Amino acid sequence: MTTEPSKLAPRDKAQILAQALPYIRKYHGKTMVIKYGGNAMTEPALQAAFAEDVVLLKLVGINPVVVHGGGPQIETALKRLGKQGQFIQGMRVTDAETMEVVEWVLGGEVQQDIVGLINQAGGKAVGLTGRDGGLIRARKLKMLDQKDPSVEHDVGQVGDIDQIDPAVVKALQDDQFIPVVSPIGFGERNESYNINADVVAAKLATVLQAEKLLMLTNIPGVLDKNGQLLPELTPRRIDELVQDGTISGGMLPKIAGALDSAKSGVNAVHIIDGRVPHALLLEVLGDVPFGTMIKSH
Repeated sequence: MTTEPSKLAPRDKAQILAQALPYIRKYHGKTMVIKYGGNAMTEPALQAAFAEDVVLLKLVGINPVVVHGGGPQIETALKRLGKQGQFIQGMRVTDAETMEVVEWVLGGEVQQDIVGLINQAGGKAVGLTGRDGGLIRARKLKMLDQKDPSVEHDVGQVGDIDQIDPAVVKALQDDQFIPVVSPIGFGERNESYNINADVVAAKLATVLQAEKLLMLTNIPGVLDKNGQLLPELTPRRIDELVQDGTISGGMLPKIAGALDSAKSGVNAVHIIDGRVPHALLLEVLGDVPFGTMIKSH
């Protein structure tokens, strides 16, 4: 925990808690899908704050579901093996050897770290991959070139989601557990697929009819060409920003997934700064606009 709250006068503390009450009431019993990545995932103080936030949300009757990435951790593991990570249009090229690394880093090391942190903070977290309960069925991603759609890039065992069966997630939620999902899917021949975590979070939010989808990033939100925060984005504005190159690379699948969720009935989709301690609580239980909200129209 940060030490800042201890400097507050009791009246200020009470006021802050009272301000959270309408939001606790509004979101009680609702599901929130949280995409966890970036600095929030690698800095110990931010990791602890994130785990505390998730546990607090659960304790006040909100149902958090965590979907995590792990790009930097995969990169580190590949370097140890002498392999160089390769990306096309923001997606990691995943050959069979890389897929093995992805599985043990995401489904093992990273997932168990998050589960441990949440449990340490007083929650009951359970780790899942796409295989558990048949959660994420996938097929090989067909990646067309952005500039020339007649060209298709082969990105190996990178998956596109065929279907999400949320039964296992719902069963865990009903039993007061906090699901932590690794973005690994499986195909019809039981082959594994590496799926972009933003895409998994967005699809899971849609299938679970989540109240909110929250994506933690390493920036304040979506920025314009001058580095200014854009508090809201509509589909038309997103198209303009993609065309002029403002939105590119790893931000492309993030924004595409966020927009899909917003159009499919997820009430609020926010891209927020995971470098801010307790960013989750500030967004969910605070009344100050935070990050970028993606709108469906």
